[in-house]
Amino acid sequence: MTAPRRSRRTKDGATGTVTGPVRVDSRTKNLTKRLSPGEIAVVDHADLDQVSAHALVACAPAAVVNAAATTTGTYPNMGPQILLEAGIPVLDRCGPEVMRLAEGSTATVEADALRVDGQVVARGVRLTPALVAAQLADARTNLSDQIEAFSQNTMDYVRAERELLIDGVGIPPLRTEFAGRYALVVVRGYHYKEDLHTLRPFIREARPVLIGVDGGADALLEQGLQPDLIVGDMDSVSDAALTSGAELVVHAYRDGRAPGLERVQALGIHDAVVMPAPGTSEDIAMLIADDSGAELIVAVGTHATLVEFLDKGRQGMASTFLTRLRIGSKLVDAKGVSLLYRNRISTLSLVWLVLAGLLALGVALAATPGGRALFGVLAVRWDDVWAWIEGVFG
Repeated sequence: MTAPRRSRRTKDGATGTVTGPVRVDSRTKNLTKRLSPGEIAVVDHADLDQVSAHALVACAPAAVVNAAATTTGTYPNMGPQILLEAGIPVLDRCGPEVMRLAEGSTATVEADALRVDGQVVARGVRLTPALVAAQLADARTNLSDQIEAFSQNTMDYVRAERELLIDGVGIPPLRTEFAGRYALVVVRGYHYKEDLHTLRPFIREARPVLIGVDGGADALLEQGLQPDLIVGDMDSVSDAALTSGAELVVHAYRDGRAPGLERVQALGIHDAVVMPAPGTSEDIAMLIADDSGAELIVAVGTHATLVEFLDKGRQGMASTFLTRLRIGSKLVDAKGVSLLYRNRISTLSLVWLVLAGLLALGVALAATPGGRALFGVLAVRWDDVWAWIEGVFG
């Protein structure tokens, strides 16, 4: 495999020029799996959400070219701001023709134009911090409409799926044992890496059931943790995670269709459990843990705030809201744990603490006959070592 060609970027990401090979995919989460540093990401993603933006930043692309509007004004999505703060230029609203670019071809983003072989193939809007700030301010004025739509969607969901709140989802027999244990549900969402790292002592001491929701299983493996259960439609989880030995629950539609089952069976796994249920895969994972007798459910990377619900899409908001309502106080959200405890004790403070402890120990030893004798022996040994050094270099 040849190394990706390096891009050229000026210091001013908002107005400068970048050049690099393009990677094209209408699904951002698929693109980030094969996007290399210095390449130009070409996506078709309206209202770029935080999770997708962070995934793009982790790939260090030279620029992001979006066929759609990175911010439509529907709600204040933070994706564009995250990209610009990372120094990644964004060419917005380029139109569907950019999705026809040849994979791997070299393109140049210059001002508001995208060029291939010197020819302009698309024009868009070059995002700047001031423009993004203005777009977010406008979008905040639409939040009341989104809250109203959320309320209506929630009521419609309650009417259609009221048995979810009363009877649960009907858990099929599983070999994973939950009774009397804690459960850790991991979604590849906001601050999942930092929070997982911070929760390592809890995981080591409590030994919870580790549940990966689709790509959350890979997040566990990246931390050196073995998932016990993987729940999802299996479209964003790696083959390595699926074949890691974890029990698999394939989330299916209410009519029983399970598109992810074919992929699982192609890997030679024929004992996967198919679970038709409403809602999202992260909701199903929490309900499985709750109905199976878990004493406590700790959620990592899941959706909790209004903007996160809107990032997720209104069709999925109601089920997540009602799932949290049903589980109640058993659910603990780990979101932001890493931010809460980050840099509480600096390295310099630890060094001074160790030096103070050694000084106090030395003073205590010097006050005792045994300590003075020890210091005398150490002084003699030091004289011997110094004499040896002088002999070597003399």
